[in-house]
Amino acid sequence: MAPPQATHDVQRAAHALANFMERYLRLVALTGAGVSTASGIPDYRDAQGQWKRPQPVTYQAFMGSEHTRQRYWARSLVGWRSFGQARPGVAHTVMARLEQAGRLPFTITQNVDGLHHAAGAQSVIDLHGRLDTVRCMHCEARFSRVDWQQQLEQANPHFVHLQALSAPDGDADLEAVDFSRFVIPTCPVCGAGPLKPDVVFYGESVPRDRVQRSMEALAAADGLLVFGSSLMVYSGYRFAVAAREQGKPVVALNLGVTRADEFLSLKLSADVGATLQATAALLHP
Repeated sequence: MAPPQATHDVQRAAHALANFMERYLRLVALTGAGVSTASGIPDYRDAQGQWKRPQPVTYQAFMGSEHTRQRYWARSLVGWRSFGQARPGVAHTVMARLEQAGRLPFTITQNVDGLHHAAGAQSVIDLHGRLDTVRCMHCEARFSRVDWQQQLEQANPHFVHLQALSAPDGDADLEAVDFSRFVIPTCPVCGAGPLKPDVVFYGESVPRDRVQRSMEALAAADGLLVFGSSLMVYSGYRFAVAAREQGKPVVALNLGVTRADEFLSLKLSADVGATLQATAALLHP
C-alpha cells in the first residue's frame, strides 16, 4: 500500500492534470524512462537528474571497437532475458485508452522497449528506435531480437547461465568476465556486419523523419505533456523548447527535476502510472 503522502501527491497531481486536459483537448505526450520503471525496466537518472550509473555506450565506441561490441552483446545476452519479458504497465495502458478516446492523439517516446505499442497505442513515434530489432550496419537488413538471442546463445553457450542485474538499455551489469571470448555471429543476410540494436546510441543522431513527424504532431496540438522524463537529453528536450516557442503550454509529470522546469506551465511530482490512472477517472467522457 502506498504511504499516505504518496497517495495525497497522486490525487493532487491527478486533479491538476485532469483540469489541464479538460482545457486543452488535443495534446501530444512525450514519455521517458519513468513510464516504464513499473514494468521492471530501470531508469537512468535520480531525482536530481544525475546519472545513477555509468553513461551508456556511445555510437562511436560501439562502431569503432570489436571489444566494445563483444562487451555490449555479452551484457545484452544476459539482460534480454528480463527486458524481453517486460509487459506494459498502468501508464502505458491508460495512455493507450486516452489515445483511443482522442485525448492523446500522438505520443513521442524516448524509450526503446515498445511497451506503448504492446499496450495498444497506434500513434507512437519511437524516437530512439526499438530494442526488439537488430540492424546490420553493412547491408541495412533488420531482423528480430528474439531470433538474434538464439544465435547469440548458440554461439556462446558459456555465457548462457551467467546472471547479472538488469540495466536500462536492455543489457545487464555483467563484469569481471573475459569478453574477448564472446563470439558475435555475422549478419544472416550479407554475412558481414557489424550488427547493432536498431536504437539511437549516445552520440548518434535521431533520424530526421522521426523528428519531423513529431514536430508536425506538436504543431497541430494544443500543448505538450511530459511523462516520466527529466528531459536531460536534447533529443527529447527539443520538443519542450519547440512547444514554448510556439506559445503552447508544457506540463511535466515526473518524480524529480526536469531540464524544462523554468518554463513549465505545470510541474507535477507523483507516481506516473498511479497519477494517469486517477486522472483518466476524473476526465469527462
